[in-house]
Amino acid sequence: MSKRVGMEASLAISEAVKMANVDVVSAYPITPQTHIVESLSGIIADGELDAEFICVESEHTAMSACLGAAACGARTFTATAGQGLELMHEVVYAVSSMRLPVVMTVANRALSAPLSVWGDHSDAMAVRDTGWIQVFVENAQEAYDHVLWAYRVGEDRRALLPVMVHLDGFHVTHVVEPLELLEQAEADRYLPINSYPHPLLPDRPVTMGAYGPPFIYTEVKKSQDVALHSVRPVIQEGWKQFAEISGRRYQPVESYQMEGARVGILTMGSFGETASLAIDQMCKRGEKVGLLKLRLWRPFPFEEVRQAVEGLEILAVVDRCISFGGPGGPVCSEIRSALYQATSRPKVVGFVAGLGGRDISPEQFEGIAKRAEEVAEKGSPQEYEMIGVRE
Repeated sequence: MSKRVGMEASLAISEAVKMANVDVVSAYPITPQTHIVESLSGIIADGELDAEFICVESEHTAMSACLGAAACGARTFTATAGQGLELMHEVVYAVSSMRLPVVMTVANRALSAPLSVWGDHSDAMAVRDTGWIQVFVENAQEAYDHVLWAYRVGEDRRALLPVMVHLDGFHVTHVVEPLELLEQAEADRYLPINSYPHPLLPDRPVTMGAYGPPFIYTEVKKSQDVALHSVRPVIQEGWKQFAEISGRRYQPVESYQMEGARVGILTMGSFGETASLAIDQMCKRGEKVGLLKLRLWRPFPFEEVRQAVEGLEILAVVDRCISFGGPGGPVCSEIRSALYQATSRPKVVGFVAGLGGRDISPEQFEGIAKRAEEVAEKGSPQEYEMIGVRE
């Protein structure tokens, strides 16, 4: 039987890591992810989890230690946010290129300058092309569930890839919510013992991450991309098996009130819950508006996105990051690209909102839907629109 508790999302993540029986936690504290590893350090110090907690002097070293531990076959975890993710950026690429199944939660935080500890998706978009499996969650329950899912998927021998679980800083990390924890026996049934097939051993030396001259580098990168796209069946199996244990079902793209909708709003992360309140109000007034929640960010779910927008006339894509000098938000750019090959596609209108942790109200989401209709009908001199800018 699952146990229903009230718990901060950061502590729920640490509970999931404990239930996963990890071997190594290597991390450096940075707001707003500190509660995650702070809790884990206590859990390990109290003997509740038999693992090594490596205190390091920077996030670059945190990921370097994770790389070494995972290469030796250890089940490994870390967490970071914002500038911390940027500091480990170099090693993030190395971990995925070496096909090491490290799991990392990212408490998404705005990048400076100006300095901000509050949440948006600028850090996530800075690492979108690093070769990791990446998902976005809305709340504490989803964060807890996806840590276990991340190990189940990343360690599968058909995958052997690292996984990032993105959750919005403060809007999710520091919020106490009701959630259901699995029993340890349920977690053990879902998550098999890690058996990394290529561990570093003194009596079987191998070279990893060696020099790759031009005559081989292209083929290596092609094989890496093929591996990431090929992991989709493992991702789906992981969600299906988790649903069988918990009753909670997840999909790459999740729909809300989409039946009969002519206008859709697409979000990622915690914005989805706020947007759903706006959708409910508009539907009560007879407006044909629905919500799409993009959960799987990498590998990008092209076909699911195309299927999800069928029948829509207008799609408003809401980014929590701005691509400077570009067409607005990175998510909107990718949605437009994905739909370019579709036989029937809606008019896509891009919005940027919630930068640096600024709240966006249900009423503003209603305004986004209305403005998207106006832009679709009359056009706009701007490539995108930013919500809530004070004049």
